[in-house]
Amino acid sequence: MTELNKKIRLQLSLHNYLFVILLLLIVAMLAYLALENRMQWDVSQNGRNSLSQASRQILQKLNGSVEITAYATEKDANLGNLRQIMGDFVALYQRAKPDMTLTFINPVENPRLAKDAGVSVNGEMVIVFKGRREHLTVINEQTLTNALMRLAREDATQIMALTGHGERKLDGAANYDLGEFGKQLLVNGISSATVNLAVEQEVPAKTRLLVIASPQIDLMPGEVDRLLAYINRGGNLLWLVDQESLRGLMPLAERLQLTLLPGVVVDPQAQQLNAPITFALGTDYGQHAITNDFNYITVFPFSRQVVINHESEEWRGVSLVDVALEGWVETGDLEGEIIFDQLYDVAGPVSIAAALSRVVEDEEQRIVVVGSGHFIANMYLGNGGNLDFGINLINWLVGDDNLITIQPRAARDSQLILSETTLTMMVVGFLIALPLIFLLSGAFIWWHRRRR
Repeated sequence: MTELNKKIRLQLSLHNYLFVILLLLIVAMLAYLALENRMQWDVSQNGRNSLSQASRQILQKLNGSVEITAYATEKDANLGNLRQIMGDFVALYQRAKPDMTLTFINPVENPRLAKDAGVSVNGEMVIVFKGRREHLTVINEQTLTNALMRLAREDATQIMALTGHGERKLDGAANYDLGEFGKQLLVNGISSATVNLAVEQEVPAKTRLLVIASPQIDLMPGEVDRLLAYINRGGNLLWLVDQESLRGLMPLAERLQLTLLPGVVVDPQAQQLNAPITFALGTDYGQHAITNDFNYITVFPFSRQVVINHESEEWRGVSLVDVALEGWVETGDLEGEIIFDQLYDVAGPVSIAAALSRVVEDEEQRIVVVGSGHFIANMYLGNGGNLDFGINLINWLVGDDNLITIQPRAARDSQLILSETTLTMMVVGFLIALPLIFLLSGAFIWWHRRRR
């Protein structure tokens, strides 16, 4: 009996030792995995503590290291520990791009370095990528990601806008103009200038994109000839066409083998959402680089139908946006009640935007025609995904396919404010009650085992 008890105690001791060894091994493995693999979850509202998908996509397209120098003091009168705030913010980017570095320089202790760098305010960042640099004085995800987008462009991109016929201006402030869109292009590293073909002999040779934005008077035949010469030599084009006359540009439509039918698209679905029935809602997008992974609603006021010649042997055409699945192209008067007329109106769905491409001298020529100039006008740019769609159009047309993405949004700031009573309860619960419960539980288990 004594030998049996000894054997049992020996087995229990071996089991205990084995359990302790296995437990230590598990703890060691967990510690190793924690060091080698870092995981985190952002449960804050709007994911404010993590990067948006758009920012991560831009970082993936930056081939090369990014150097950030922050000229900031240790403390700021308003923000407190300024360096920690900036370091925590940049760390979000560094997790997605490990070769991004952050260096701090105190502008008070090193005024010469700050002056040589062109720094004007405390907390200013200087971002360097492949020899190009950007300065940021306002630090948030939208401003930093947009700066990285500008640095990602190989060179300054300039587009030319046709002028002289009352076109929408890329720097205009009127509701009809495209000034706000022009500002967003500048943020993305794209500048613009104008060309008047009544004065200039041709579209400048270095033009990466020509924009024709809703002329209000007819172009002269000589201007149309110069425009067609630009197309024939492989120039890229964005043509915004409203429901009015083509203003002498019928030869351009024929050259592109497009049919631009008269009438305005009517979309009953928009009316159900308390929008004018003449606002076509874009929800069905074609298979194209411009619309890849694009699932935002777009709004095209007073749009017209754009029909592609799919049998063309010269142009490869893709319908970018189909609207008005339950609507039609209204060819009659828009006053009063609008009713579908089977004899004259065209039933939906209706294509209102087309992308064309062909190869000219071993280079791809790219053209987009949109049957609404209103969609990126100052009055309507903020509707749905209009801005994103417009920027994607431009990026594709100038050949920056790798920058086609959803534009980063400024994150809403929010705070969790707890009352003093709630804070007291949390402190008592986590710092006193829980440890006391664990201690009493351990003491009870020890006492219970001693009684056996």
